[in-house]
Amino acid sequence: MKWNKYTLKTRTEAEDIISSMMMDVGVEGIEIEDKVPLTEADKAQMFVDIMPIVGEDDGTAYISFYLEPEMDQEEMLRKVREGLEEISEWMDIGEATITASETEDKDWINNWKEYFHQFYVDDILIKPSWEEVKPEDKEKLLIQIDPGTAFGTGMHETTQLCIRQIKKYVTPETKLLDVGCGSGILSIVALKLGAESAVGTDLDPCAITATKENTEVNGIPEEKFEVMIGNIIDDKEIQDRVGYEKYDIVVANILADVLVPLTPVIINQMKVGGLYITSGIIDDKEETVVEAVKAADLEVLEVTYQGEWVSVTARKNG
Repeated sequence: MKWNKYTLKTRTEAEDIISSMMMDVGVEGIEIEDKVPLTEADKAQMFVDIMPIVGEDDGTAYISFYLEPEMDQEEMLRKVREGLEEISEWMDIGEATITASETEDKDWINNWKEYFHQFYVDDILIKPSWEEVKPEDKEKLLIQIDPGTAFGTGMHETTQLCIRQIKKYVTPETKLLDVGCGSGILSIVALKLGAESAVGTDLDPCAITATKENTEVNGIPEEKFEVMIGNIIDDKEIQDRVGYEKYDIVVANILADVLVPLTPVIINQMKVGGLYITSGIIDDKEETVVEAVKAADLEVLEVTYQGEWVSVTARKNG
């Protein structure tokens, strides 16, 4: 479906108040582009693994909003312009010009491709399917990932921390549970390293499509990797489908605030002797997650670091 896109050129100082005004007049979603550097706190909150490169901040901001064709375009634009006029009486909003264009749903999905290129995690090559393998990389373990709208290219530090721990502990007998599987990258890495099977859970329906496509492009038999949509923390049906005391490794690359309630639940899915590999933990949340792991009677084996991110690996002893 095509959408009408309207882009307002303004100043960075005005973007918050203008965005608020737009929401007040009925704009349901906006997109802000500026060159203000992200703080580390911003990056932690966003938890994205493809970070666009921006130039020096020039004080200019672009606020885009999208309207379905059947909406009254002129009425919405009138409300926005009236709001801009009111704000301009007490604040410099720059030239405040609005340009119109069209975009399609598929454009939203494909925009990330501009930033995703092949890279390495130690001796593992991770690349999008549209890039060729270089001759010097022919002997590396190849993982092809096209995340689409599901999280997980492997570029984020937290994903790389999990990949290294999986590589360290996976065996041909490993049955792996991937909580918050996103694009399926962690399960695919485990399976390519020789794991017996994997099950993934996620809250996002896009994970189903992404993991199936990535499983296929990596040559993994469909029966080796099953994905389920649902919240394993409080959904008994999902817990039952996943099964109890059957996994050698549970990996969860999720924010710390989710790991805390997840941990006492997920131990029921782990075998005795099974490993719990977690990440998505910003460094100031390390102790919070470690305490939650210990409170669930798991033994902390390792805490590893990359940048400001942390991975905690623990074992179920009984």
